[in-house]
Amino acid sequence: MVLALAKEIQLRKSEITEKVETIYFGGGTPSVLTNAEIEFLIGEVYANFEVIENPEITLEANPDDLSEERIIALSKTPINRLSIGIQSFFEADLKMMNRAHNSGEAKKSLEIATRYFDNISVDLIYGIPGLTNEMWKQNIETALNFGVPHISSYALTVEPKTALYKLIQTGKIVEPKDEMAQEHFEILVKTLIDKGFIHYELSNFGKLNYFSQNNSSYWLGKKYLGIGPSAHSFDGKSRSWNIANNSLYIKSISEDKLPHEIEILTVQDRYNEYVMTGLRTIWGVSLGRIEKEFGVEYLNYLIKQADKFLVDELLSVTDGILTATSKGKFLVDGIASDLFLVNLD
Repeated sequence: MVLALAKEIQLRKSEITEKVETIYFGGGTPSVLTNAEIEFLIGEVYANFEVIENPEITLEANPDDLSEERIIALSKTPINRLSIGIQSFFEADLKMMNRAHNSGEAKKSLEIATRYFDNISVDLIYGIPGLTNEMWKQNIETALNFGVPHISSYALTVEPKTALYKLIQTGKIVEPKDEMAQEHFEILVKTLIDKGFIHYELSNFGKLNYFSQNNSSYWLGKKYLGIGPSAHSFDGKSRSWNIANNSLYIKSISEDKLPHEIEILTVQDRYNEYVMTGLRTIWGVSLGRIEKEFGVEYLNYLIKQADKFLVDELLSVTDGILTATSKGKFLVDGIASDLFLVNLD
């Protein structure tokens, strides 16, 4: 697999002409890679692309993968940012979500990681059945006590065919409620803003200079190249995604074939995507950019659709930038869908 990843990098080196700003090991559990494998793959990026002087290089990891020995070893590689999937510090939550780590491992991994890495992000999940507001506050405070400069937080989603889905269907666990998730979200926003974090994207909070450069590039519409099974790429005008099957991926790459599908985005697709990503961030949606890139017809449509949300103070416009208000943030995905252009006719 590692050799196939390296070969895909080589096969696709002509796709990105800009300097690489971020390298991200994510999806699945990349921390199962050895340090030598990580350094080999980073070396392949440098060999095939032009890279900025100090790129953000992130590794996603779960607490059970982060022994003290492993963290020390990682700190000696080019990795300069860790994204740790804590999810919760409560044992019952971790068991219900079928996580491999326990609460003790979660805390231990952060205690050690913060000694060797300055740039650390923690994932937390809210809206978990049985997670009271007080318990949720404890989760946030526990993360903050370790001094992490970035928190990503998402509402629990129940996927079909999972153990959690079956537990809910059989009545063993209560289904997550939107009202509880909204309360947790509001607690999260207030607590982190009070602690000096910037709510720069719907699910992401960072101290100044600690925003995720990798994820920000998605929201700002920059090009990105996804390497490996299931990885997605975007070049500004089209989107592509690799086959998910590992053995078919390796076989295809060994034959010098790229195992991916490509979708050319229409103007309408690109408008909808910009509205969706823009509204989720502090950078908002530029009305000037809408007119310049998509035309006055799209601008007039957006203004007309946004009017009711402006009246209800869920959206606001300042200096030609449309953003969600604090009242509208939790509802922003639904609001964005109302601003989408389904058919220009």
